[in-house]
Amino acid sequence: MKRTIAIVAGGDSSELVVSLRSAQGLYSFIDKERYNLYIVEMEGHRWEVVLPDGSKTPIDRNDFSFMENGEKKHFDFAYITIHGTPGENGILQGYFDLLGIPYSSCNVLVSAMTFNKFTCNQYLKGFGIRVAESLILRKGFEITDEEVILTNLGLPCFIKPNAGGSSFGVTKVKTKEDIQPAIEKAFEESDEVMIEAFMRGTEITCGCYKTSDKEVVFPITEVVSANEFFDYGAKYNGESQEITPARLPEDTAERVRLLTSAIYDILGCSGLIRIDYIITEGEKVNLLEINTTPGMTATSFIPQQVRAAGLDIKDVMTDIIENKF
Repeated sequence: MKRTIAIVAGGDSSELVVSLRSAQGLYSFIDKERYNLYIVEMEGHRWEVVLPDGSKTPIDRNDFSFMENGEKKHFDFAYITIHGTPGENGILQGYFDLLGIPYSSCNVLVSAMTFNKFTCNQYLKGFGIRVAESLILRKGFEITDEEVILTNLGLPCFIKPNAGGSSFGVTKVKTKEDIQPAIEKAFEESDEVMIEAFMRGTEITCGCYKTSDKEVVFPITEVVSANEFFDYGAKYNGESQEITPARLPEDTAERVRLLTSAIYDILGCSGLIRIDYIITEGEKVNLLEINTTPGMTATSFIPQQVRAAGLDIKDVMTDIIENKF
């Protein structure tokens, strides 16, 4: 019998639209001859399955089941592609753990930690991994004296939501006067704000997944943004150049691949992840952030890297699903 797979998309952040696009990508990638596929849309208390005729029916949250043609149906596996809460931060992972439904992404702890950029970077810093200097702000404990930021991090710096994606609420700050507006903008997306020192260099990203019998580290992608940084326009409106494989010396590329594999193991990741880095002067590899539910549209980094590796995305999806059984 075919396994029934839920592609879980939507969520409660500004990344909802991107997530729904990733769901369409996954629907096209996963082997339909092998699996019964349904997209599940979540937004607040609206949890609905998209049926083959395009209509939607509610999910029973007691057991993550739904009714189709008068028959109650259960899912065997959840492919989580929510970018933001509740699918990237461990909340949905805990729900599926309670129900005993296997899922594609990292567990509760790893999802929660990687979603919190400051916590994750400080943790990995303890393993000798290079990260930018940073400060954390929480609502009610904001910095009112900009000199603290100027003294510790300097300008320019990045001000971004600490718990969330990196498409919304991010500002590259160049002047003292822009600090407070940028903090306010970031607080609209998250209860915590991370302020990070600027690093000049080449931005790259590298995907990876592991199963019980294989390790796959994909070719590295170099990101050349036409904008100040890799913002929403650069990601989704074609305002960037994405070069796979990246134009790096082979010894640097190999260090990035080994580091990606090592971080996967240090954290205890599961499924597909993508790690963003910046290569600074002297070929130093600096961690930017870890994505445990990376974008999966047809033009996203992971599908690009799968193609560059000469692999079939359908086989990669099957690996991710079957590894949980």
